[in-house]
Amino acid sequence: MTKTMEITEARVLDALKAVMDPELGKDLVTLNMIRDVKVEGTVVKFNLMLTTMACPLKKELEANSINAVKAIPGVTDVILTTGAEVPQAKRLPDKAPIPGVKNTIAVASGKGGVGKSTVAVNLALALAKSGAKVGLLDTDIYGPSIPTMLGIHEPLLATPEEKLIPLEKFGVKLVSVGFMLDEETPLIWRGPLIMQLVKQFLMGVEWGELDYLVIDLPPGTGDVQLTLVQTIPLTGAVIVTTPQDVALIDARRAIKMFHEVKVPVLGIIENMSFFVCPHCNETTEIFSHGGGEKTSERYQVPFLGKIPIDIEIRAGGDAGRPIVDADPASVHSVAFVKIAESVASRISVLDLC
Repeated sequence: MTKTMEITEARVLDALKAVMDPELGKDLVTLNMIRDVKVEGTVVKFNLMLTTMACPLKKELEANSINAVKAIPGVTDVILTTGAEVPQAKRLPDKAPIPGVKNTIAVASGKGGVGKSTVAVNLALALAKSGAKVGLLDTDIYGPSIPTMLGIHEPLLATPEEKLIPLEKFGVKLVSVGFMLDEETPLIWRGPLIMQLVKQFLMGVEWGELDYLVIDLPPGTGDVQLTLVQTIPLTGAVIVTTPQDVALIDARRAIKMFHEVKVPVLGIIENMSFFVCPHCNETTEIFSHGGGEKTSERYQVPFLGKIPIDIEIRAGGDAGRPIVDADPASVHSVAFVKIAESVASRISVLDLC
């Protein structure tokens, strides 16, 4: 008669060492993604802790983990609980991180008019909808659009320690110079004052605990961008472009700038990629075709996805209700959610590899 081996925590962990994370190239046990293993007779319980609930491999990792444990002789049932724990960005010794903020994501473009702020807003909302704690910082000092796009026009208050208190909407904490001015007042400041204000927004805000701080940059490669990369350790940058050559040339300059200052480029987003006629469903590539993908190949950075041009995206931004919240089932919202998943996944790879 064959004696059945006892089911132990060690045997469960050995079985789970065979389950690999395809993106990280390591097993789940080594990555500390398996937690709280319990053996109750012939039933095994454990937690799978992902680096983000937006992980595109979630179902695959869950199924592979359950199957690996079920293959242990004597196991009759497996109870798996899935959670997420966003990793802290790697520290850089010469730059102080923002207190409480795990990861900082710069959303940049080489030129204006490519929909960078629209992408930043919907990216932040999509990350928040995945269960992450998210902040959105508008550093487009001369043309702040976040207040309008989120439909919030209130003044910023401060703590007794004189730290700014973010406003909040759609589950996202918000700071913008637009909350400090009325809509018709221009900010006529020179570079040094702008740099001081950006530093105040970075280090003088009571953000609390955040998994991601999305930073909407002004277009180009000027004072704000340089102040940002010199002040805090940026986790990575997302480049927004449109398909036509004039936008792509400037996007390439932005990519090269981040490479030169040693900030990882998380990927390229091609906005206004195409138009789908609402009457006949015919697709028209108004601003050319494939430029974002070609640029990603040329500079060896990921291509995060395409966002179609659509009146609903514009209308949602004007009405203060971004498309990810206004119509979460639309193809545009789905595109933003997939991009958010890719960004979160890229950050987890940067931090754990």
